[in-house]
Amino acid sequence: MRVPLQHNLGKEEVRRRLHARSHEIGDAIPGGVADVSVDWHHEDCMALDIKAMGNVVKSRVLIEETQVIFEVDLPQALSFVEPMIAGAIRKKGQKLLEPK
Repeated sequence: MRVPLQHNLGKEEVRRRLHARSHEIGDAIPGGVADVSVDWHHEDCMALDIKAMGNVVKSRVLIEETQVIFEVDLPQALSFVEPMIAGAIRKKGQKLLEPK
């Protein structure tokens, strides 16, 4: 699943905001029982492992000049919640990009 979010911040500012607020990503997972580990593969790609309800969901946040793309490798068994997850990503992802 891919969820793009448009921005006009520039890559450097997006990087700075995501670095500063990446600890908040777990708060966006419904139920509040997710364990999220964050790793920066390179400066424009934040990798996430989201552990919840016995599943591990691998995700990436790709930083581009005018958009941030959230990619989620959603297991087939969880595909029925894709619209809910995409909506949460749009809402919470936008908050991660807002000035603090």
